[in-house]
Amino acid sequence: MEGPRCTWKCCDDEKDDSAVVLQFSNGNAKSTEELDFRYYKNVLASHPRKRNRRILVAESDRLSYLGHNFGTGSLRCNNLCKYYVGVLDKTSMQMEVHSAQLFNMQPLILGESKPVDDTDTPKSYRQKVDSLIEAFGTNKQKRALSSRRNNQVAEDSLQQAVAQAASNIIDQKGMEVLQQEVVDSEALTDTVLYLPVCKPEADSEEDVYPFNELLSDTEYAALESVGKKISGLTAEELLKMREQGCPRTVMRHLEAMPVNPEARDRQGRCVWYLFLLIKLANQKFVSHKFGSEDDCPKIIINKVMKTFTVESFNHGRVKNVVASSMRVKLASYCLALLLHINHQTANLTLLHQDLGLHESRMVEVAKSMGLKLSKMPSEGRDQAGSFDEHRIATLQLPLVKYERFTQNKKRKKLR
Repeated sequence: MEGPRCTWKCCDDEKDDSAVVLQFSNGNAKSTEELDFRYYKNVLASHPRKRNRRILVAESDRLSYLGHNFGTGSLRCNNLCKYYVGVLDKTSMQMEVHSAQLFNMQPLILGESKPVDDTDTPKSYRQKVDSLIEAFGTNKQKRALSSRRNNQVAEDSLQQAVAQAASNIIDQKGMEVLQQEVVDSEALTDTVLYLPVCKPEADSEEDVYPFNELLSDTEYAALESVGKKISGLTAEELLKMREQGCPRTVMRHLEAMPVNPEARDRQGRCVWYLFLLIKLANQKFVSHKFGSEDDCPKIIINKVMKTFTVESFNHGRVKNVVASSMRVKLASYCLALLLHINHQTANLTLLHQDLGLHESRMVEVAKSMGLKLSKMPSEGRDQAGSFDEHRIATLQLPLVKYERFTQNKKRKKLR
C-alpha cells in the first residue's frame, strides 16, 4: 500500500529575503515563544556588498543573542554552500522549497567588547602581504614577520619613552631656555667638531685655548733640540729658507725672534711645530718618511698622525690621508698656536695662504673660535703699488658670538 505523496514547488525566483536557520552556540532553545526575534537588513540596498548583510537578534528575559551573516562571527559555510528549507502544506500536500541562510547566535553579555568588523577598513599593501604570510607563508617568512612586528612594538615603546623624557625636560627647564639652546646649537657649524679644547669661562685670555692641550709637557720637552736649532738660524740661512718657499707665517716669526733666551726658546719650539703642521696641511698622502728629514721626534710624529690624519686602504696598503675635515682641524690648531706665539693675535690672510685654504673657510674657523676680526694694511706693496688689507684675528674676553648666516646659492642660468 503506497503512502501519502506530496509535490514540491521551487521558490528561488522570489525577491523576498531567504529563510532563516539559526543555531545557538551555548545550547538549544526549548521554546521559541520565550524569545523575541528581530531581523535587520542593511539600508544600502544599492551597495554591491552591503545590500545582502543581515543581523538577527533574539531577546529573552535572561539573555540576548546576536547573529549576523558578515564579519568575523559569521558562518563561512554560507559562502561555500547553498542551503534550502522545505515547508510542507499538509492540506494540499505541496512543499515549497526556499533558499536559506544559517545564523550562529551568540550570547550578548553587557560589558564585553563587541567584535570589531574590519572588513570595510581599507588595508595597505603591506598589511595585505602580512595577512597572506600569516595564512600561507613559510616558517621562515612567519619568523621574519614576527621579528619585524616585535621591532615595531619596541620602536613604538622607544618613541613613547623619548616623548616622556622630552616632556620632563620641558617641564624642568622651560620652553624659553630650550629655544635659546636650540638657537645656540644652530649657530654652531660643523667646524666646531674640529676645534681645539676651549674654556670660554677662563679668567685670562691665555687659558681660553690651553697651551698644554696643543702641546703636552712631554711633547714640548721633545721639541727642545729642533727648537734650539731653528731659533739659532743666521740671516743667510733665513734668506735661503725664504727663497726655498718657506711659509710666510713661519718666516715672519723667525725674523722677529725675541731676545730673551727663555722666550726665544719657547717661540722656537712653537714655530717649528707650526712649520710641521703647515707642511702636513699641504700633503694629501703622508708617507712614513714624513718629518724624518727634519729630525722630528718620534712622539711628535705619532701625535700628528693620530690627531690630523685618517687611515685609508688604497691599492692594498693602509695610508695616512689628510682629508678636508683634517685640514680644517689643522687650521684651527695652527690658529690657536699662533695666538700663543703672537700675544693672542694672528694674521688670517697669511695663514690661509700657507695652508692652502680658501679665505672664507679660514674666517669661518676664526668665527667658530670666537675671535674678533679686523683688517689692517699689509707691510709691503703689491705689484700695482697699493697696500693689501690683511685680516687679523684677536682673542678677547668674552668671546665673540657670531650669528649664523645662511645664503642659498643661486643657480647660474645656462645660456
